[in-house]
Amino acid sequence: MPVRALVFDFDGLLVDTESAALRAWEETLATQGLAMPHDTWTAAIGGQGSEAAMLAHLAERLGHADACALRARWWERHLALVEASPLRPGVAGYLADAVRLGLGLAIASSATGDWVAAHLHRLGTREAFTVVATGDAYRAKPAPDTYLGALAGLGIPAAEAVAFEDSPTGVVAAKMAGLHCVAVPNPVTAVLSFPGADAVLPSFEEMSLPDLLALIGSR
Repeated sequence: MPVRALVFDFDGLLVDTESAALRAWEETLATQGLAMPHDTWTAAIGGQGSEAAMLAHLAERLGHADACALRARWWERHLALVEASPLRPGVAGYLADAVRLGLGLAIASSATGDWVAAHLHRLGTREAFTVVATGDAYRAKPAPDTYLGALAGLGIPAAEAVAFEDSPTGVVAAKMAGLHCVAVPNPVTAVLSFPGADAVLPSFEEMSLPDLLALIGSR
């Protein structure tokens, strides 16, 4: 079947918010002489659990009150870094090619709708997406719900859509929903494996959208 729609994750994929989050945690913990628990944080990427995992980790070591205080400092630094983060290289070209090819565009994210919408507006890309399915309306990944919601909004069957993800958790969600899935890791998730993905690209600049669609269609 021909591909009629593209469905994108948001955090870490369209904008590298995950590198910003990691940097903010590392800087915040360093002020207290604490090491960053990289395994704990990385294992939770892609759903809504990374912040909760960090809070639980810190609470075990510092107590709940001090952990919450560090989380607040981290959040402030994280926001400052994300506000300065552009679209990842090659994303604008993919969106432009999708519009040119007449493909439907949607977001499927475990983040909240206000977070995603604010950054899409900041980056001037909100109008490109017909549907934005987020974690405050659907179960977070690895549940397939955000993808199913995006497909319902687009009115397109899963077999005719391609998902783009930066985390193994997101790949699981996309495949459970029945979509083709292309992994485009960011610098944080590049060290992870993506066994369920139909293709893995080091960046959106690695392959043009028409060539990628031809590759998927040949499989």
